Amino acid sequence: MHQYDTVLKSFLQNPRNSLLKDIAGVKISQWLNVELPQVSQTRVDLLGKTAFGKRLIGFELQSTNDNSLPLRMAEYSLRVYRKYGQFPEQYVLYVGNAKLRMPSQLSGPAFHCRYTIIDIRDIGEDKFLKSPHKTDFILAILAHHPDRTKSVRAILEKLAKLKGSARQKAFDELFILAGLRKLGKTVLEEVKRMPILHDLMTHDVIGPAMRKSRKEGLQQGLQQGLEQGLEQGLHKGLQEGLNKGLQEGELTILRRQIAKRFGPLPARLDKKLAKLPRPALEDLSLRLFDAKSIDDLFAR
Repeated sequence: MHQYDTVLKSFLQNPRNSLLKDIAGVKISQWLNVELPQVSQTRVDLLGKTAFGKRLIGFELQSTNDNSLPLRMAEYSLRVYRKYGQFPEQYVLYVGNAKLRMPSQLSGPAFHCRYTIIDIRDIGEDKFLKSPHKTDFILAILAHHPDRTKSVRAILEKLAKLKGSARQKAFDELFILAGLRKLGKTVLEEVKRMPILHDLMTHDVIGPAMRKSRKEGLQQGLQQGLEQGLEQGLHKGLQEGLNKGLQEGELTILRRQIAKRFGPLPARLDKKLAKLPRPALEDLSLRLFDAKSIDDLFAR
């Protein structure tokens, strides 16, 4: 599965995470097999059973407005019924950037399927930041932000209290989810201002990007400084070097995301990927969340 999907599912299935309990009003005691074999393979994102009453609760993660969602939710409901003998209560957690425009039901003269859609931005970031669990700190990156920079700083301050590999793993997960809000650059810029910078300079993705941006920025800045003034040249060179380093860092992470979901990237597509500017990489990372195949991902 795509890393956005993987990170979100691991967070939401964590016994300590309370978000799905808040949404459904009941705690999941057992997660079920979500493969629903039919003429075509259907996979529900998350399907759980409650401890008391044995109710089935289905959760779907959605990052774009998809006109086919009502039909998919109806198909999930019917196929869950076919496999488990009861209809699930269905919830859709929307994590996309665009305004939520999807209906919450599929209705006809003799058929009705209703489900609940929650835009994660309607959940205040304080709910996540005040939680004692790191998965909630990271989910705060998807909430509504009155001040994006201030919010990112608050999340990083929480993660800075973690130790060693737990902190680096949390930063990996934060950086992945930050892509859904196009906040990767903001995260890196705030990291530079924090005491954890030294530890993250050894990070296998972020570290090389930051070290390279510093080195290239200094070299370019010195050259430009000879021509247009040292201070002005250094500033411009460092900024250009940082932007280049950030792009290479995003490219590295995107390659990993594609490989994790679809397998090794063909050489022809890897060359195409390497030539894309940062805005196109960010757009591709968002579309990867819903792409059905690697050809579908690069079709546009």
